[in-house]
Amino acid sequence: MSLDIVILAAGQGTRMRSALPKVLHPVAGKSMLGHVIDTARQLKPQGIHVVIGHGAEMVRERLAADDLNFVLQREQLGTGHAVAQALPALSAERVLILYGDVPLIEQATLERLLQKVGDDQLALLTVDLVDPTGYGRIVRDASGAVQAIVEHKDASPEQRQICEGNTGILAVPGARLGDWLGRLSNSNAQGEYYLTDVIAMAVADGLPVATEQPQDAMEVQGANDRIQLAELERHYQQRAARQLMAQGVTLRDPARFDLRGEVSVGRDVLIDINVILEGRVVIEEGVEIGANCVIKDSVLRKGAIVKANSHLDGAELGEGADCGPFARLRPGAVLGAKAHVGNFVELKNAVLGEGAKAGHLSYLGDAEIGARSNIGAGTITCNYDGANKFRTVMGEDVFIGSNSALVAPVSLGDRATTGAGSVITTDVPADSLAVGRAKQRNIDGWKRPTKRQG
Repeated sequence: MSLDIVILAAGQGTRMRSALPKVLHPVAGKSMLGHVIDTARQLKPQGIHVVIGHGAEMVRERLAADDLNFVLQREQLGTGHAVAQALPALSAERVLILYGDVPLIEQATLERLLQKVGDDQLALLTVDLVDPTGYGRIVRDASGAVQAIVEHKDASPEQRQICEGNTGILAVPGARLGDWLGRLSNSNAQGEYYLTDVIAMAVADGLPVATEQPQDAMEVQGANDRIQLAELERHYQQRAARQLMAQGVTLRDPARFDLRGEVSVGRDVLIDINVILEGRVVIEEGVEIGANCVIKDSVLRKGAIVKANSHLDGAELGEGADCGPFARLRPGAVLGAKAHVGNFVELKNAVLGEGAKAGHLSYLGDAEIGARSNIGAGTITCNYDGANKFRTVMGEDVFIGSNSALVAPVSLGDRATTGAGSVITTDVPADSLAVGRAKQRNIDGWKRPTKRQG
């Protein structure tokens, strides 16, 4: 059966107290609407139609994609009115309605819902709640058949005792949707055109309404303020932590772990507290990540170790390589197998060969460092002249003395050595020692300056 998906994302979200449209507020580093769109794509519909209104241009700009059709709702006159704006673009046999501020809805839940919709039957996602305040109530007859949805503000005291709430997520036969939307009325407490009124219309037309429920009520939780947004964030992270532990990852404390992207993991991975993974991260078997690390768009090969308080962005650690504590690896940083980067070392677009070492307090940018080379403390590659970047290339088994400045472009041959404190401005041949520093003078009888009195 062909499927169109309509995502309602036009609301302002005044309780967020923000210039940012509500649906663009992030959960786990991605906008709420972005999460919903990604789930919608997994259902492989023929069209995804996003109804936008408040902050429409910002929403369109942030999420524009070839497979999205943005539909403008100029006035926010209710959910029924919002779906009606997309109606001219709908042609599928089934229409699924989702919400841009309900980011945790899962593909499996929606697939179960869609299995229950037919040419002559609707499918409605409901949820049982201890406190359904604010939710529309599912009104059933004596036999348990759904009769209508009554919004909380319009519900009688008896109806407010109903604990089965409407999530708003609805699957309908496409051929009938236009007729129902055309018959909606705004005669209610809000003066809006409620999509929920479609349920009573369908029942009056003799169509049964099947229901489905999520396995986890948080799947259908929306975010109207920052408190609810934080609740969604924490629930997402708890779910992500459980999934990783099921794959063989040890999390020292699942409550102090954040995933803000996608990660693939091998067995026997150990992650300490307060680790943040962003973007696309690959973690192979036996990797250890220390506390307080941020790792973004990086690859950690088998047995690699990231020590505490390190920051990796666009980096790759080879098998058995290690970095940190307090290391910073920026885009293009690559450590070969068993290479080592120590505390307060920064790499940018630099490759360390197998077994190469930079123990501490160095900056290596636009550099290629051969196998087993050793970089002394305080070494920097002077790769930028204020306008252009230049490369430093070292061969194998090079030894760089502490506090050396390598002024690029420059190359050092295999087994070259630089004396501590040298400024290297020309190429160093293999098996050579380069010393580039001023001659020391000792001044006898030197008197230190003293503080002036008064």
